[in-house]
Amino acid sequence: MTARSKNHDWLAQTVETALEPDLTICDPHHHLWDQNTARTASRYLIDEIVADVSAGHNIVSTVFIECGAMFKQDGPEAMRPVGETEFVNGIAAMSASGLYGKTRIAAGVNGIAAMSASGLYGKTRIAAGIIGTANLRLGDGVAAVLDAQIAAGGGRFRGIRLGAAWDPNDSVPSHRTKPGQGLLLRDDFRVGFKHLAPRKLTFEAWLYHHQIPDVTSLARAFPGTTIILNHFGGPLGIGPYAGHAKDIYAEWRKSITELATCPNVVAKLGGINMEINGFGWHERSRPPGSQELCDATRHYYEFTIEKFGADRCMFESNFPVDMASCSYTVLWNSFKRLTAGYSAADKAKLFHDTAARVYRL
Repeated sequence: MTARSKNHDWLAQTVETALEPDLTICDPHHHLWDQNTARTASRYLIDEIVADVSAGHNIVSTVFIECGAMFKQDGPEAMRPVGETEFVNGIAAMSASGLYGKTRIAAGVNGIAAMSASGLYGKTRIAAGIIGTANLRLGDGVAAVLDAQIAAGGGRFRGIRLGAAWDPNDSVPSHRTKPGQGLLLRDDFRVGFKHLAPRKLTFEAWLYHHQIPDVTSLARAFPGTTIILNHFGGPLGIGPYAGHAKDIYAEWRKSITELATCPNVVAKLGGINMEINGFGWHERSRPPGSQELCDATRHYYEFTIEKFGADRCMFESNFPVDMASCSYTVLWNSFKRLTAGYSAADKAKLFHDTAARVYRL
């Protein structure tokens, strides 16, 4: 039995059937955790994600993105994030175990047989790719951590995310690691960053819209490293940014246009329904439907696709974080409404192929 999200009853007010249920999808950005958060699921493990990906859309694979879950509690501090990769690789192994399918395991053992017959883990390959974290500010010292992460990933480890999201205003939450201003520009960070490309590891850039020029600088300094921009570069809409949507969008467009000139950067399309983005979905009496979500955020999606092209864009769920605003089914329906007029080739890239290529799935 799965754990209910804290806003389950609220989300249940807006229920939709999955559009285009046969369209193949890779979800390249979700988390797994067991923790207490303000509004969304405090427990989001294999049961919870299987329930979401099995609700109607054809999700064939996913990529886990680090979230500070299950770090080791002892040993060298630099190595503690390896615990998260070990934890997620175990879930990935459960998903890939073949429990789902025609084979009925241990027909004479009722409990195990029932699990097999139920298709407990579904057909989706959960965490087929794993993105962990490491303190790149260790410089050359991070090499051993990266090698340990790769070893812990069981062939699934694909890259590093080290959050750079920072804002000088206290009303805007900075990343849990307290990166401070200009993380991506620091010399010690870049000494560590150079160890990614030789190991074929990517880098996830998570920061706020006024920091996007830092990603451009990093991408130009390391053209051989693939950088994935998370959540449109985090356009803010709270605190001092509330009520300034037009000005923020104009600044964001300028920064995205420049970043798109870097061929080693790809963009994730999603993660814009968080509370920090300022749309206020979570404050309403009932959650939005897919058409309303699509209409409210279309300008961010279409501009990014225009600048990067479908070959360098991928839709993402950012679950369970975006669960604060909508259900998994409604979110992917909004992407499908957005692309209703797109060619089959571009839709294949945006929903699956770009992610599968970038993460080597």
